[in-house]
Amino acid sequence: MIYAVWVPLLMPFVAVPAARRLADALSPVRAVRLLASTGIGLALCSLLALVLLVVPGATRFSAVSAFGELVRPLSDAAPAAAVPLAAAALALLAGCAAAVARAAHRHWAELYRAARPSEHAGGELAVLRDSRADAYALPGRPGTPGRIVVTTGMLRALNHAERDALLAHERAHLTGRHHLFIAAAEIAALCHPALRSLRAPMGYALERCADEAAACAVGDRRIAARAIGRAALAARAAEGAPQPRPRTALAAAAGPVPRRVAALLGRNAPRPRFGRAAAAALLACMVLSGAAALDATNDLHSSIEAAQGEGAQR
Repeated sequence: MIYAVWVPLLMPFVAVPAARRLADALSPVRAVRLLASTGIGLALCSLLALVLLVVPGATRFSAVSAFGELVRPLSDAAPAAAVPLAAAALALLAGCAAAVARAAHRHWAELYRAARPSEHAGGELAVLRDSRADAYALPGRPGTPGRIVVTTGMLRALNHAERDALLAHERAHLTGRHHLFIAAAEIAALCHPALRSLRAPMGYALERCADEAAACAVGDRRIAARAIGRAALAARAAEGAPQPRPRTALAAAAGPVPRRVAALLGRNAPRPRFGRAAAAALLACMVLSGAAALDATNDLHSSIEAAQGEGAQR
């Protein structure tokens, strides 16, 4: 357990560099799924490792030993090392739990506010009278539909075909429940600092999913690429302060627009070999992290049984 317990805590630093390149190497849908599973899997393993670091040091206290019916501490390390390590791991766990709870509360509160009726809403589409160009998808709570919010300034900036592509892009965010993937990436980032680097590639991959859906809906990749490019230019050229958006909103003009346009036009084609190699490396990191966490758990369980067994023999 001494060595295995550290593997899940260190593995995200190894996995993230490969994960950041998946968005361009794989198809957008596969990249999103692999990034989400990588982030959540590594985050859970790291939390389990922190729990395993807490338990041995906690048994140095008589109340904990009595509760577990232990006749000796589980850790062979000196109390001067075991207790501070357990305290640090416990503090990290408490900080993660508090941060995740705050993020979950904020996410559900924003979904609740987004689901409230608006005077601008007309079914799926809500048009705001604003000269500044903006458009985004506003997800709803479970069981409630989301809305596409677009300003009159954005509608004037695009022609009819480009408007169809823009709305199809935002609709893809709603039907794909992409805000849940963003939330998963945020929660994983709160559990391990190295996983913060997954948020940008996750956002890019989700926008690419919506880009491909828009191109399929209008039947022309060039129209979709032109719509995204013109929407981004119009949004950046808008005068005045930008309209505040909820954190759960997903916008077509977000992220690295030139890369997205190039991908739609076939200039950044996926690299299957590199994608498969990166995916295999990520899967290996997750398997190794999970196996190390399970090995450390089994060692801890054996140590507890041994400590309890000595008391039974006496």
